Formats: sequence, C-alpha cells, structure tokens
Amino acid sequence: MPSYEDWKKTLHFYYFIKFTLNVYSMLFSFLGLCVLCIGLYAEVERQKNRTLEGVFLAPAVVLILLGLVMFTVSVVGMVGSLRDNKTLLHMFLCVLCVLLALQALALIIALLFEKTTSELFQKNIREGIKHYYDDLDFKNILDYVQEKFSCCGGDDYKDWEVNQYHFCNGSGPLACGVPYTCCIHNKEVGEVVNTLCGYKTLTKERVDLDDIIHVRGCIHAVNLWMGDNIGATIGICCAVGLPQLLGIMLSCIFWNLLVEMSISSDMVDFKILKKAGFKYSELDLSGAGWCMCLPREGGYLPIPVTEPEQDIQDFEPLDLEQAQSKLSLTQFEQPGQDPDMGMDVVDNRL
Repeated sequence: MPSYEDWKKTLHFYYFIKFTLNVYSMLFSFLGLCVLCIGLYAEVERQKNRTLEGVFLAPAVVLILLGLVMFTVSVVGMVGSLRDNKTLLHMFLCVLCVLLALQALALIIALLFEKTTSELFQKNIREGIKHYYDDLDFKNILDYVQEKFSCCGGDDYKDWEVNQYHFCNGSGPLACGVPYTCCIHNKEVGEVVNTLCGYKTLTKERVDLDDIIHVRGCIHAVNLWMGDNIGATIGICCAVGLPQLLGIMLSCIFWNLLVEMSISSDMVDFKILKKAGFKYSELDLSGAGWCMCLPREGGYLPIPVTEPEQDIQDFEPLDLEQAQSKLSLTQFEQPGQDPDMGMDVVDNRL
C-alpha cells in the first residue's frame, strides 16, 4: 500500500481533495443562501410592526448576518477550489480560522464570566419582553423556550412586570399575570389553550405558585439543561465546530498542494504563462477540463525538441597519420587540381 507522501503526489489525491473541498463549499453556500432568504423574509414581515431596534432582539437580523457570512465565505472557498486560486483559498482558510477562534473565545469568555453573561442575556430578554406583542419572531422564540424548558421570563417570572399588558397597574385580563406558556397546566378539556391560566400570578410569592406557573427563569433553566445533558451539549458544540474544522483542514491541504504544484509545469496558470512569453494558442489544453484548471501528467508547456548532445566518451582518439592520409586523398580526388599543389596545401596545413 503506497504511503501518504507517495499518494499525495498522484492526480487521484489532487482530484479527491479538490472536489471534496468544492462540494463542501457548495453545500455550505446553499445552506447560507437558505438562511439568508429566511432572514430576509422575516425582516420584511418585521418591518410591518417595527418596534425592536436591537440586533439581539431581532432574530431576522441575526439570520441575515449569519446567512450572508456563510454564503460569502463559502462562495470564496468554492471558486478558489474550482479555479485553483491560491489567493482565494488562503482568504477562505484565514476567515474560517478567525471565525472558529472567535467562537471558541466567546465560549471561554461566557464560561469564565458566567454572571456577566447572564446579566447581559437578562437585560436583552427583559427588553424583548417589553415589546413581546410587537414582534412576532421574538414572541414565537420565547414561547417555545418557555414551553420547552419549563421556565418563565429571563431571570424569573417577575420579568413580565415590564410589559405594558402584564404589569399590575394596567387594565385588562392580562394585567398582573404571565402568558399561558409559563403555566404548568395551560390546556383545558379538549386541548383548548387556557390563555388566562397565569391570571394575577405576579401578585403572589414563589412558594404559592409551584403548581400554577414555572417560576424559574429561562436563563437558569437552559444552563441547568446543558449541565444535565453533557452529551447533548458536546454534540451541539461539535456540530458547530467540526464542519468548520473540516473546511480548515481541506483548504490547508489543498493550498499546500497547489503551492507544490505551482513550481512544476502541471498547472495551468495563464498569468505565469503570459509572463513567460507563451501564447494561449500554443498550449494543448485537452486534459485541463471544462474549468481549464485540471493538472495533467507531463504538463501543458510546449517543450522544444532538441537533439541529444553526443557524449564526449563516444569520440575515438585522433590518429595524426590517418588524418594526413585522408586529407591527402581528399585533395587528390578534387577535379582539375594538381597533385603537387594538393600536397603543398596539405603540408602547409599540417
């Protein structure tokens, strides 16, 4: 079985790395385009009732930024791998490394400064609760989190006092209460949602609400869930980080491979050929493929055909007497010339 170094020099290895990286970039560009389209659609819907200005509170804006970054970076990698462009591949590699490093740094900071991170999330969630009924995207996300993790509000259920429909000095059936997604039992007979199950719960203490609503905040509920489900937490981190790490490895291998190939004649680089004085019509690009970028054994440069130089060892040693006799005979054989004159010429030359 050939070693890695030997296999790396073959065209099969080149094709494998090239098209694997190209398919990888194509899939992520398509995924980024889908995320971008969903974010644009959500943003158009959000603009109809625009009240939330914070980026954190606008999931549509987050989706647009995420989709735009994914699509742009993936297209750079796709074009670079398809055209064997070392500049684009190096840019793709650097951007992936920076993004992965920033994510790892953000995770470390969040773990080291857990209290500060919780306060930041609590502040933004309270701002979102303040405009809970004005932004449908945020409302749907918070409702899902409250039902999924059995929680209420950001820090606790008291966060709902900042909403104009739920604070106790207001009027209406929702005053001094919490949404039905905070209730432990929010379904009546026939699976009909009881929207008033949290009525007047903000006036009561935590001990009196154990069987009515979830008093624990969603920030603490999510942290507890991640601590109780280490496997799922590690799986989520791997699902986010491993694809980026795979892209970094593929682009690094392919970039190093192109650097090694650039010093040989197996690569079609029209800029180098133009500087070297070759014309496009002088190249036989039959094996370069439709993208004009595939290598070929033997290269594409027209190699001039030259006669091999004769080795000096093939010459026989010169015999002076034989040279004299051959030269004399040659002079005598010339028509119309005197033999004596021919001898004189030979003698003079010798």
